[in-house]
Amino acid sequence: MRKAFYLFIIGMLLSVPGISQDNLPDILKEELNRNMEALKKEQPAPYYLSYRVNDVRSYTIQTTFGQITRSGWSGNRRICIQVRVGNNTLDNTHPIKGEDYGWSDWDEGVDIPVENVPEGIKQVLWKETDRQYRKSSDLYAKVLANIAVKVEDEDKSTDFSQEEPVVYYEAPPDEASLAFDIGLWEEKLKSYSAIFLQNKDVIQGASYFTFSIERKYFVSSDGSNITENKLACRVIVNGQTQAEDGMDLPLYNSYFAFYPGDLPPDEVILGETKKLSETLTRLRSAPVVDSYTGPALLAAESAGVFFHEIFGHRIEGQRMKDESDAQTFKKKVGENILNENLSVIFDPGISKYKDFYLNGAYKYDEQGQPGKRVIVVENGILRNFLMSRTPIEGFSNSNGHGRAQPGLQAASRQSNMFVESKKPLTNEQLRKALISEAKNQGKEYGYLFVSTVGGFTMTGRYMPNAFNVTPTEVYRIYTDGRPDELVRGVDLVGTPLSIFSNIEAAGKDYGLFTGTCGAESGGVPVSTVCPTVFVKQIETQRKEKNQNRLPILPRP
Repeated sequence: MRKAFYLFIIGMLLSVPGISQDNLPDILKEELNRNMEALKKEQPAPYYLSYRVNDVRSYTIQTTFGQITRSGWSGNRRICIQVRVGNNTLDNTHPIKGEDYGWSDWDEGVDIPVENVPEGIKQVLWKETDRQYRKSSDLYAKVLANIAVKVEDEDKSTDFSQEEPVVYYEAPPDEASLAFDIGLWEEKLKSYSAIFLQNKDVIQGASYFTFSIERKYFVSSDGSNITENKLACRVIVNGQTQAEDGMDLPLYNSYFAFYPGDLPPDEVILGETKKLSETLTRLRSAPVVDSYTGPALLAAESAGVFFHEIFGHRIEGQRMKDESDAQTFKKKVGENILNENLSVIFDPGISKYKDFYLNGAYKYDEQGQPGKRVIVVENGILRNFLMSRTPIEGFSNSNGHGRAQPGLQAASRQSNMFVESKKPLTNEQLRKALISEAKNQGKEYGYLFVSTVGGFTMTGRYMPNAFNVTPTEVYRIYTDGRPDELVRGVDLVGTPLSIFSNIEAAGKDYGLFTGTCGAESGGVPVSTVCPTVFVKQIETQRKEKNQNRLPILPRP
């Protein structure tokens, strides 16, 4: 009875009015045409109008130390409206010198009714279109005034690319195929976090399950009309301990698929969670390291975070139109920027690579453009950038990387990144190369970065053009043959051009980094498939640490 009951609940959720008979694209298009015709009479008149709706329903289960803290559905429909006034050569999105790029002028959109009743939806569209037109008109006036008093633009490209309209429709997801046993998954999640009960060193132990069903709609005044589905399922298990000196020590494992049934079996997740818990105990007594420069190995997953943060954000083309951006690689097309054996490709059209499901997959971006395969670096040479419909000099068209979270305006963002080597080395060869380089530099050891929790990078000119990546599991590899030593308190820091010049080789293995990347257009799903990487020279600094003492009371 329990299983049948939960399947019935899912059926009820997916059968709300308007899902099986989806007339929302027609409602959006009809109101867009009506508003566009009316606004053409205004001054300044809009030359482009688009409506983008993200209809997202998610089931989330959260547990802590073996007990459920949340289990239920959530969801909404959010619309993002873009009104462009002026013309595609110069419009209200043009960067204003002396101010931020203008993303602060945009808000997070508004919710629209979840039922496809034209009268209710059109009322929201009418009011929000009017509001966005007024904001765009005011901003366009500021653009014109700014151009009149500031120096001439370095980048003479237009503000909006000319693209062919796209018409595409995907039927709603089949309800029966999406049904899953919620009770079963609640028990799974409880068993994952219950492992941390066995370890008194763990002060936080949790597991999370999310299954989201998204239906994306896009209509525009230039003729595009797109309806696309996106499914995503994720399990995260994380634990945290605290050392005697106050340092917080978190670790996590993450698993991604498109359907719950495609996630790893219980024995895999339970086994890796037990290992994570044991590593947390070892970290408490691990030595704290000092600042360091020298060689390092970045294990596949850590290398994925490394390339995403340090490289990926610097080849997102749109921000290079802003003269406050450092534009690290803008003038380096055709030049060597990486080791000659390395290539970097982005391809949102690949949803599965080897055994990895890829979170950065999609057919069309948030500007209605097909997601294209982009060879950014070919054998070490920079060839291309990730482009939205905002051109930069030399790159006048989108390659389908205009992305945003629901409600926010799109910008050039990453999708699925693939780092490849034409002369890969085995793990044993990489380790020997690390030890040899450490000896050459007179170092007692090199570093191995196994896992990384994330990081950030700064791409502007005002602040140093630097990065900070936060490893969570790090080992010293000694040159004299001593066993590898687990250490803590390491932050990987530096500047991109310096560290890229020191990437010497990559391995034959491949790991996956999957996450949600935050930037000016919000959080977007991304994946990076990357091998282990050998870097001749990295720089670390001591990690910031908590100044609070351990809890006075013993854990129950």
